[in-house]
Amino acid sequence: MELVTDMTDVPEVAGSTGPGTTASEDPDPTTAQEPGPDPHPDPPKRVRRRRRLPRRVRSRRRRGRWIRRGLIALLTLVLALCGAVVVAYRLTVIPDPHPETVVQSTVFVDASGEYLGRRGPVDRQDVKLSQVPRQVQDAVIAAENRSFRTDSGVSPTAVVRAAVSTLSGGERQGGSTITQQYVKNALLSPEQSLTRKAREALIAVKLDRTRSKESILEGYLNTVYFGRGAAGVQSAARNYFGVDAKDLTLSQGAALAAIINLPSYYERAGADAKVTATLHKRWEWVLGGMLGAGTITAKDRAQASFPAFRFYPPGATDGQRQYLIDMAAAEAAKRLGISQDELARGGYTVRTTFDVAAQDATAERVGDAPPAAKGARLHTAVVAMVPGDGAVRVLYGGAEYAKQPFNDAVSGAVEAGTALTALKKSDLDVPAASLIRTATPSPLRLASAYAAVAAGATYAKPYTVAKITRAGRTLYTARPDTRRLLPAGAAVPVAKPPSGAFLRSFTGGAGTGPGTRTVWHTESDDHLSVTVALFAEHPAKGKHPATPARLSGSPEQFAQAVAGTARTGRATG
Repeated sequence: MELVTDMTDVPEVAGSTGPGTTASEDPDPTTAQEPGPDPHPDPPKRVRRRRRLPRRVRSRRRRGRWIRRGLIALLTLVLALCGAVVVAYRLTVIPDPHPETVVQSTVFVDASGEYLGRRGPVDRQDVKLSQVPRQVQDAVIAAENRSFRTDSGVSPTAVVRAAVSTLSGGERQGGSTITQQYVKNALLSPEQSLTRKAREALIAVKLDRTRSKESILEGYLNTVYFGRGAAGVQSAARNYFGVDAKDLTLSQGAALAAIINLPSYYERAGADAKVTATLHKRWEWVLGGMLGAGTITAKDRAQASFPAFRFYPPGATDGQRQYLIDMAAAEAAKRLGISQDELARGGYTVRTTFDVAAQDATAERVGDAPPAAKGARLHTAVVAMVPGDGAVRVLYGGAEYAKQPFNDAVSGAVEAGTALTALKKSDLDVPAASLIRTATPSPLRLASAYAAVAAGATYAKPYTVAKITRAGRTLYTARPDTRRLLPAGAAVPVAKPPSGAFLRSFTGGAGTGPGTRTVWHTESDDHLSVTVALFAEHPAKGKHPATPARLSGSPEQFAQAVAGTARTGRATG
């Protein structure tokens, strides 16, 4: 047998490295050959292709993902906004009221409390909430914010509505709560912007959480505008009804509440039939709201009748009353030791000595004066004062303050003429005549001299201010300043008649007949002494001063008629 010695034809066994070597004895791993194909390969794997979902399913899943993402984004935004609101709320400071909402006017009333007028930049006087009847408070709530006593100080729907209106450039939107209105009126500027509206809401919420509803309502009622120049319920009560806020009835309070919505339109209520009819409908709506809220009974509603209003704009007599206010304001400022500007801004109530009914009757009667001569101007002055006391009841110094600020009763010069003679012939002789001190006294000085005669030798210095109060506190009360005109112990020569009886009358003038230039007349009883003076003049022209002019008609009779009107408070003759 032949041995096989050539190993070249012997196929290599997998894993061998050559002749005489084994796999474990490979001397040079770098020369190792790549392994050949696997003689026992695994069976091929089956490729699994993904099944494509229907478009509707894919769309639904995609929409679900977007919704989830949107909700997450919205939640994040809401949380961020809430955080911003919380931070803004904590940083919000309730501002002090505007200076103009702190300033109050000074009000003048007559001896019985009847409204005369005011002085000051704003017609407003603060009152305590306790001085406003509860039904009036409820009427305002029914008209402006029926959820006031339970809400948080803001109305979310009103805020959104105002924001949309501001962004879209639309008209101003209302619907704010009473708290928001108070913030807007008293604490913030009147600008209309989204930023200011947001700040208003934050302050309103903080105000509601830090102050009582009563405090907020009191501030609102003292600052809200009612028309007719009146800011606050006290001034509104006087302007519309001639009463104080504490005396308002249910019907009057409901009318004022109805006015708040459109004050510039409703201020002509009582003077314009259309405006009055429109206000009547809103007045009924306010009362209906009160009935629905249970703040009035069905009986209260049935008994309520639409109120009568003071005429607007003011009549001629209101312009004439400024003469009274001028004199009382000067005296009040002197009594308090302040300037008239400080008085006007101080919120005082000055009770004067005047009788507004007699004053108005006198003003009306003077309107019937006989005409002056051609080219001349007739002046009429009337002074009525209490003998022995000095309180001035009537002070007529001119027909229209706007046309003639000069007060004829206080500053006019009367040619007294026979007045001196009459006084010297009276029982008081020279002492009373010495009060005049000049041949051309003012009507006021002439009146005080004859009042001394009526008081049986007791002179009383004229005064026009009886009492001054502020915030319910009395600051000044008048005391008559009197003195005897006769030596101590001397008998009084005038025997006073029974109460109310006619005492004496004097009539005189300067010039007689067609040349009469001045007529004066005084008549007195134990309650009142009235002096009327008529004089005419040719007005000044250029460098030429005014000169006396003659009176026409029957000036003596007219002076007597005016004096009778001032003394009785009603037209006579």
